[in-house]
Amino acid sequence: MGDWQAVCYRGLFSSFLVERPFPEPTMANEVRQIRLLNRIEQSELVSWANKEGWNPGLHDADLFWEIDPDGFLGIEVDYVLAGGGAIIRHNPTFGFMGLFIMRPEYRSRKLGTTLWIARRDRLLSRLDAGATVGLDAVDTMVPFYARGGFVPHARQARFEWVAPSKPRAISSDITPLAQIPFQKLIEYDRDCFPGLRAHYLELWTRQKDAHAIGVTKGDQIVGYSVMRRCVSGWKIGPLFADSFAHAQELLAAHAQRSAGERIFLDAPQNNPAAMELCRSHGMREVFGCVRMYLGVAPKIASHKIFSITNFEIG
Repeated sequence: MGDWQAVCYRGLFSSFLVERPFPEPTMANEVRQIRLLNRIEQSELVSWANKEGWNPGLHDADLFWEIDPDGFLGIEVDYVLAGGGAIIRHNPTFGFMGLFIMRPEYRSRKLGTTLWIARRDRLLSRLDAGATVGLDAVDTMVPFYARGGFVPHARQARFEWVAPSKPRAISSDITPLAQIPFQKLIEYDRDCFPGLRAHYLELWTRQKDAHAIGVTKGDQIVGYSVMRRCVSGWKIGPLFADSFAHAQELLAAHAQRSAGERIFLDAPQNNPAAMELCRSHGMREVFGCVRMYLGVAPKIASHKIFSITNFEIG
């Protein structure tokens, strides 16, 4: 039984994709290949994303590669890279698909469909049986991903904000993450993310050009957040907190650090407190997408998630 037949046998996907696994035309004498990307090609994907207005972090390409160097699959046409995307294995039971982008001249040829199916199947092969895969879909792509077995879970909104010139005072409970025992951070993060991601967390919270902070009460973490510098402004992600008040404390500390530059955060609408945090500061919604899952939706503390980590690798 081949790879495609094997995944269909597991009953994960709809009849649309079972009947037409690779519904794409073949141009005469065209050479196509789907393969893992090398470091230079992965960086090129992030560069394309920047040109499309995705506004990546200054060190996203390096971080994404260090988190999972086997997590990037691309398609080439006549030995030219036409597109690619991330297939990140966070742990044996959870993976994430993102950073999916095709060069403009190769769009509308079903190459993206072929690549997307290959990415999904390759990621599933890297995970345990019964694992869950997540992705964030723009509205127009939700029906396509649904035909591939993904189910909508929650909408997520990107907000833009310029902090006031005189931000509120910083709480004495704000602590640099470097001063918090890393094992405690891992344990706190586990409530808000599907499974352990210690390697990811270490790289993400210690990256250059970032503001990584926590809120502590005694010797307990009650929230943490990372704000990283991007091509334009800053992005906050994640922002996890036990309460609205603790999220406010983290946001105030980031606002002071941003020095009046634009700040973006990605708030899940299934946490009303996250929406209220954005509204209370007069933030402007500039983009939205839908978190979708293939497999069982993970049980995480949604009420603690005020901003997800990122759209690109989860």
